[in-house]
Amino acid sequence: MNRSIDTFNNEVRESSNIQWFPGHMAKARRLLSENLKLVDVVVELVDSRIPFSSRNPEIDKLIQNKPRVIIGNKKDLADPVQNSFWANYYAARGTRVYFTDCKTGGGSKEVVKAINEMMAEKTARYLEKGRKAPIIKAMIVGIPNVGKSSLINKIAGSNVAITGDKPGVTRNKQWLKMSDNIYLLDTPGLLWPKFDDQIVGYKLAATGAIKNDVLDVQEIAIYLIRFMSKYYPQILKEKYSIENTSDVDFPSFESGLAMLEAFGRKRGCIVKKGEVDLYRASMYLLDDYRKAKFGRISLDNADCLGEHND
Repeated sequence: MNRSIDTFNNEVRESSNIQWFPGHMAKARRLLSENLKLVDVVVELVDSRIPFSSRNPEIDKLIQNKPRVIIGNKKDLADPVQNSFWANYYAARGTRVYFTDCKTGGGSKEVVKAINEMMAEKTARYLEKGRKAPIIKAMIVGIPNVGKSSLINKIAGSNVAITGDKPGVTRNKQWLKMSDNIYLLDTPGLLWPKFDDQIVGYKLAATGAIKNDVLDVQEIAIYLIRFMSKYYPQILKEKYSIENTSDVDFPSFESGLAMLEAFGRKRGCIVKKGEVDLYRASMYLLDDYRKAKFGRISLDNADCLGEHND
């Protein structure tokens, strides 16, 4: 057991580092490493709700100095104010960021445009020598369930990739034609072997990047409702008449549990003797968040940079 600090209310709680690494993840890492030499540019797809926490540090190590563009997918689920913040944050560090909506295809044309812009010098060299514009090979990488296949479908204009709503659906590599000169290599979602930061684990679980059974569902829900209470209190108040009654701006774990119980009562998650079925309440809360029934909520903001010691 390691002692980890709950960065939101300075509680110290006993917790173990989250260690897991399914076999298909190890295979995905090998494929990514092997195929990097085949491509000109990397398209790194992140979840717009957690554009910092959903960046896999393993991918960073593998890609190194390869040209890269970051795509924040599911922008329709994320807080637009935070989308702007993160676009500026990464731009200030020399990385292009575009936000897309894989359901409507909004922003997908920007992906092709960004790749062409990044490879403009190579294309110019070919044309100066009287040669045809080169074929540009790109590879899309990211964590599971961030919408890679759905986004590819929108860019390519047809269902060219296997899609699904569970992590790890796209398992085999596929070369796909994005435009006349750009071919994209699709790769399986890749997570890293161990989450040293428990908060990152909660965020990945809340957005559906990892399966519900990796972490305790109730703990994920309590984290989420505490976060909403601090950063989006009006949503809980207006929808469910739930307020943080503690004297700190970020409620304690116990206060979070009480708010989850209140949410469960509002949603009818009552069992015998009037008790709240916390598991069912937790699943309702997570499902409502993932489907944006609360509105557009981002779990990464400027404060999380301090959490991650960046």
